[in-house]
Amino acid sequence: MDFLLMFETWILVAIVLSLAEIIIPGGILLNLGIASLIVAISIKFAIVDTWVMVLTLWFIVATFLLFILNFFTNKIFGSAQLVENVDDELDLFGQEVVVIENIGPGTKKGRVEFQGTTWTALGDGSEIKAGSHAKIVCKENISLVVEQV
Repeated sequence: MDFLLMFETWILVAIVLSLAEIIIPGGILLNLGIASLIVAISIKFAIVDTWVMVLTLWFIVATFLLFILNFFTNKIFGSAQLVENVDDELDLFGQEVVVIENIGPGTKKGRVEFQGTTWTALGDGSEIKAGSHAKIVCKENISLVVEQV
């Protein structure tokens, strides 16, 4: 474990990791190289003197750099990607459908046409005649719950 306390070891690790960043881009290897350089400087000035302190310092600095540089990188090079609504059921609410098979009275199921296909539909208990328009209230399992417009 004496090689962990050598200045030259950590300089070599810093150089190798920094050069590996050219082959495997992403910034992580450069962060690890910078952490290795800081450890090498700490060994040179006798700030750390045991292998446990050396490895602890390296892990702490590498983790700190990873989070801090990631934060600044995201601020400077922000993503242009916009995540929109991913809940399909929210998109269904309030949409107008055409009733193609009578719905109701009571709990009698019917069919509606929506998005180019037919769906099983439930009503609010009243009868909704074929050919009329209805609005989607919600989705229950694979059936749409609708109300007459």
